[in-house]
Amino acid sequence: MSYSQQTSSSASGVHYFAEGWRLITRPGIKRYVVLPLLVNVLLMGSAFWWLFSKLGGWIPQMMAHVPDWLQWLSYLLWPITVISVVLVAGYLFSTITNLIAAPFCGLLAEQLEGQLTGKPLPDSGMVGLVKDVPRIMAREWRKLAYYLPRALVLFLLYFVPVVGQTVAPVLWFLFSAWMLAIQYCDYPFDNHKVSFADMRRALRQNKVHNLQFGALVSLFTLIPILNLVILPVAVCGATAMWVDRYRHQFVAH
Repeated sequence: MSYSQQTSSSASGVHYFAEGWRLITRPGIKRYVVLPLLVNVLLMGSAFWWLFSKLGGWIPQMMAHVPDWLQWLSYLLWPITVISVVLVAGYLFSTITNLIAAPFCGLLAEQLEGQLTGKPLPDSGMVGLVKDVPRIMAREWRKLAYYLPRALVLFLLYFVPVVGQTVAPVLWFLFSAWMLAIQYCDYPFDNHKVSFADMRRALRQNKVHNLQFGALVSLFTLIPILNLVILPVAVCGATAMWVDRYRHQFVAH
């Protein structure tokens, strides 16, 4: 029985996130986890160390922009501001890390899919990886072009009184969850040359579950130590979701 036959099509994003933790230890897959894991440890570890060394100076400066009539809410706005800064920075760090690790993440998704389906993809391995690097990087820039204008609008909301301190952090968290679902699901989709637009349409069919998956990835990105291993976990969870939920729409049997 194949992996997709063992899993209910109604499985939630929480299920696939948990699957990611299980699948990174799967025999034959662990060696493909090493390279994206090393990239993530080096870049995310350094980035968060830098961020937390700067937060003590940034937060008072940001709180100074709170209108006088909202000062009585400072006890609530302070943690919201901290969480917002960490969320924004966490997604930016993830974006940079994923841009550098993209070829290794694509290879991990390819190898895992081959194991889960029993049908290895053609041109797999390091030769296929090197050949696909230009296309993979072009795809990463396509995701960045989708992300930047939307992120800019949300960033500008932070400067709107009241909205910037209340609504904007919630919208940013939801947007980050959606973008992380796109980021990690894109690896198996792209391995099959599914267009970026077609992938987004497919993900919108199960938007709530994909938001669950992306939200968990986003939250774990903020947790020290765990955020160092989240990249391969998310790739494996998204690949399991692809095999179970989307592969039959795009791959001829």
